[in-house]
Amino acid sequence: MIQRKQTIFLMLAACAMAACFLFPIASFQAKSSLGVQVSGELNLIPKQVPEMMTQILNNEPVTMGQKGFINTWPLVVLTVAVTLIALVSIFMFKNRVRQMRVAAVGFFLSVVDVFLIFFWAIDSYISKVTPPMECVDIQVHYDISTWLPIAVVVLMILATRSIKKDEEKVRAADRLR
Repeated sequence: MIQRKQTIFLMLAACAMAACFLFPIASFQAKSSLGVQVSGELNLIPKQVPEMMTQILNNEPVTMGQKGFINTWPLVVLTVAVTLIALVSIFMFKNRVRQMRVAAVGFFLSVVDVFLIFFWAIDSYISKVTPPMECVDIQVHYDISTWLPIAVVVLMILATRSIKKDEEKVRAADRLR
């Protein structure tokens, strides 16, 4: 049945991953060697990339080294994939074994997403932005889009456990017949 606990967990996981596009991943503040305060924000989709958008609209090539290149594309792909997996898994209620496997794949991808956020995206963003300004005393503030994928990991575990319990109940009922 679609109105089970795992449906709620999977729906919350999909909503949490979709909300990652609305909020920043991290923000930082630093002091440059000239004594000027420098601040920045890491988002899944950068807020201001006007030159790249005109290039894309005009079918011109976009190079990785240019200003405004979206260097968070692995995070975007993983976020969309986990969101879609959670939504698709909701409607696999007739085949609980397959639903459990799909939810486990979603769990694995959300763990990879968390790993990439903490060990790749934030460090590479800071190392890319701060060296030209010779910044010191860098303070990173993790925002809501850093913590939402961790909540998704927990929700995927809870969904998988609920699906497994349902499958065990059905098998026990089949044995009684």
